[in-house]
Amino acid sequence: MKRRSGPERVLIVDGYNVLNARRQLEGASALSDARDALIARLQDYAGFSGQRIVLVFDAWQGDRQTRSEEEHGGVRVVFTRKGETADHYIERLCDGFADDIEARRMEVRVATSDALEQTIILGRGATRLSSRELLLEMQQVRAHGVSRAQTAPKRSTVADRIPAEVVERMRSMVREGSKD
Repeated sequence: MKRRSGPERVLIVDGYNVLNARRQLEGASALSDARDALIARLQDYAGFSGQRIVLVFDAWQGDRQTRSEEEHGGVRVVFTRKGETADHYIERLCDGFADDIEARRMEVRVATSDALEQTIILGRGATRLSSRELLLEMQQVRAHGVSRAQTAPKRSTVADRIPAEVVERMRSMVREGSKD
């Protein structure tokens, strides 16, 4: 098993809060399409950034009687139950991570533009990120990751790092040794 270096990184996203910021930037689209697009972008981001991501959509005004959770390629998507806000779910999640945050085994960031929520999560040891900051960060990480992926790593050998005259002397030694 590969040992992780440094603390586990977790990003908790207030889904509708980020969607509202995105819609202001990119224009309106159907809510279900916007949710699916955000999930896809966060999956991509999770792959490039190496973070575990929890995306929370609240259903406090909906008719969903139970909370549901789904895994989507590195992103856990949570739909809260009727009467439960995303903010309350996020606060409880941060409370559950508090010991790991304090022991520096975990870094938790919460993406929301809700000022009260930002204050509450800061008090629980997590750091905050505005919805717009998250969207910008996702764009930058993806652009950087794609540009790195498009430039294939150059094959590197030991001979590439040794001065040419040393390589030539070694080759002549091998040739002389094979004559014996």
